[in-house]
Amino acid sequence: MTTAISFESVSKTFDLKGKPFRALHNIDLTVQRGDIFGIVGYSGAGKSTLLRTVNALERPTSGQVVVDGTPVSSLTGTAIIRARQRIGMIFQQFNLLQSRNVYKNIAYPLALAGVPKHEILDRVEELLDFVGLADKALQYPSKLSGGQKQRVGIARALANRPDILLSDEATSALDPQTTGEVLDLLRRVNREYGVTILLVTHEMDVIRRLANRVAVMERGEVVEHGTVYDVFSNPRNDTSRRFVSSVLHHIPSVDTLERIRTVHRGRLVQLHVENRESNDPFLSRVARTHGIDFNVVYGGVSELESRLFGSLTVELLGNDESVDAAIADLRTTTPVTETSHA
Repeated sequence: MTTAISFESVSKTFDLKGKPFRALHNIDLTVQRGDIFGIVGYSGAGKSTLLRTVNALERPTSGQVVVDGTPVSSLTGTAIIRARQRIGMIFQQFNLLQSRNVYKNIAYPLALAGVPKHEILDRVEELLDFVGLADKALQYPSKLSGGQKQRVGIARALANRPDILLSDEATSALDPQTTGEVLDLLRRVNREYGVTILLVTHEMDVIRRLANRVAVMERGEVVEHGTVYDVFSNPRNDTSRRFVSSVLHHIPSVDTLERIRTVHRGRLVQLHVENRESNDPFLSRVARTHGIDFNVVYGGVSELESRLFGSLTVELLGNDESVDAAIADLRTTTPVTETSHA
């Protein structure tokens, strides 16, 4: 695989009323060609600032951003204009030209690039068909739904055949069904056009449904990154765990755990399920071996990238020595976290 985007020790500091504000701090991150790479974080984490360094709408205070081997951070004049033509961008609020119809909105970047009119016509017709708006060419943005507006935004971003597409909270203003349709369209953009997609969002479900890699940001820093499966199945940072728990309810909250404890007085452990392909009934087998009983009191198993993962909270009942032996035995089969003692 080849590198599409490389963030090399990228930092960004703003001057806010005479006081420095550090938006990004020493970020090193690589996006491979063909990735759908998600950047997730709460408001103020720095994710949109990082995204905008890719097309030099924001310039790093230090470090550099390299796109397809070119350090875009230092480009100016016609060089940055040419670089931006290879980088499309879609926005949360669509940013369509209200005085132009759908056709002219999509044609606008092509006209700016000096593309001949007959080529513009062919390209716009191709894109209208691709995004499913062939019958809306003469409509104005005010007559379109939110999902249709975002489809126009995607078509416009693809007009100059970019290698990279940046998505800045592109589904945040959409309802769940329309969000799903837009995510399906972005997946097609990646698959059929081979466009590398870098997206920022505060919605972990968008990451789960679309991306193959993810970086979690907090206070201007990347606190965790990796494949989506790895981060979802075994988040290693508190912020990552909060995001994952917002869409997957495998692990009980503190309040839920307290309610469980009022009924279940045995030892509670969490069994972490990761891509099990065996039909071994390990839990009942361990219980029989060590003469204990068990109850599954909370949890769930999900599928991501055709692999299973999840967590089961299990109550183990028996004398301490037997339960200790059972936990040791379980750890030879699956990751185990002991939650509390009765």
